[in-house]
Amino acid sequence: MKYVVLAALAVALGGCATITRGTNQDFTVESTPSGATVATSNGFECPATPCTFRMPRKDGFTVDLTLNGYLPARETVTSNMSSGGAAGMAGNVLVGGIIGVGVDATSGALNDLSPNPLQVTLIPVPVEAPAAPAAEVVAAAPGEGEAATATLTVAPVEAAAAEPAPAAAPTTP
Repeated sequence: MKYVVLAALAVALGGCATITRGTNQDFTVESTPSGATVATSNGFECPATPCTFRMPRKDGFTVDLTLNGYLPARETVTSNMSSGGAAGMAGNVLVGGIIGVGVDATSGALNDLSPNPLQVTLIPVPVEAPAAPAAEVVAAAPGEGEAATATLTVAPVEAAAAEPAPAAAPTTP
């Protein structure tokens, strides 16, 4: 009778990992510098890093980070079987049977999100160089018995793309 009760309890409770680990986990996003806005592809949002969400373990997702003065960043988080999930699977073999295996596999309880914590270093927006001044010519009038002099100051100018030379026309003798 004792074994019948245990078997019925195992079937009723579902998967071992679902019970011991749950189908959600804490997931943390950190950024350097802190204060970035976070949005995930599965609908979670945070106004400023660092922040922690209670996320479903089942599926991977993307994380978008934005902060004024920095380039936007997108990172991918994956959902993979963890060592704790493998232990839960072993518990199913001993107690939960095929029903427990099915529950754990479909609920994501066997998985962990990776990387966790997600650490992102944001890249500052490149600062554009100021426009170069135009060339300046200064001429000095010669004094008596002196030669005229001129000073030319040239600022670097970005080289334009060179166009290929036209093909030479064939010559006839």
